[in-house]
Amino acid sequence: MAMIETNKLRKVFGPIEAVKGVSFRVEKGEVLGFLGPNGAGKSTVMRMLTCFLTPTAGTASVGGHDIRSDSMKVRRCVGYVPESNPVYGDMTTVAFLNFIAEMRGFRGRELKRRVDEVIDRCWLTDVRSQVTETLSKGFKRRVGLAQAFLHDPPILVLDEPTEGLDPNQKHEVRTLINRMAPDKATIISTHILEEVDAVCTRAIIIAEGRIVADGTPTELKERSRYHGAVRLTVETPDARGAEQALSGLPGVENVETLGKTDGVTRFFVSPKHGQSVLSGIVKLANEKKWRIEEMSEESGHLDEVFREITTKGGKHS
Repeated sequence: MAMIETNKLRKVFGPIEAVKGVSFRVEKGEVLGFLGPNGAGKSTVMRMLTCFLTPTAGTASVGGHDIRSDSMKVRRCVGYVPESNPVYGDMTTVAFLNFIAEMRGFRGRELKRRVDEVIDRCWLTDVRSQVTETLSKGFKRRVGLAQAFLHDPPILVLDEPTEGLDPNQKHEVRTLINRMAPDKATIISTHILEEVDAVCTRAIIIAEGRIVADGTPTELKERSRYHGAVRLTVETPDARGAEQALSGLPGVENVETLGKTDGVTRFFVSPKHGQSVLSGIVKLANEKKWRIEEMSEESGHLDEVFREITTKGGKHS
């Protein structure tokens, strides 16, 4: 049984249909990246999965519990960081986490152990006695993560978990998510596409309330027109002849000369969709006795795939 399974989830706010029949599954050990432009419906789906919103139609099972009929059981098995990252500003960090621990049913030594552990895990030791309203945005985000991790839930739903963090803090949070991932089912909403490569085993792209793509990061990048493209730097006295020879290779769509310096030329070789040109380029270089200074094959650009899927003529589709 999947840890999370949605079935035609739909949510309507007055005249606006924010989510239009979304269905997907998340298994234990998966980290699902939830991508989409602003207003696509990502946060609305997450709020329904965590029982903050009731679906207009459809349903979902979270941790084996129905979000309509077993909402309290769903809440117990989920660690949720909402986009707004709410904390009580008049409480210190440790007082807030103690309060959350009490709400989760912990008492005495077990409460203290869990709070101390999550403070250490989320790098909050230096601000444990500081009032949360005085914390930086980054530290507030860490407090939000700490309350989500405190009860060691089997399911994590994290809406923009690294927003407001500096590059080092982002790396720390991603490392933490990767460490916890094998034992949990995790959904991460993010606008940071590098985060998909860093932590996600799978990604869903949603636009105008509908799922428009679903696959591993590698599978999505394979849809890029840059997938399989080759950057090549060679030493040759005849740059024009080299460009023509590269253009004549099977599977080559286009060859762009990026620059020439002292007999060294840089090329960008674009393949026809779904074709590989790397081996052909290596063979040609050997035949022509070019000295290869650098050669690399592109895996594809996720940002380009994202734009292509979610826009039409520069506007959200």
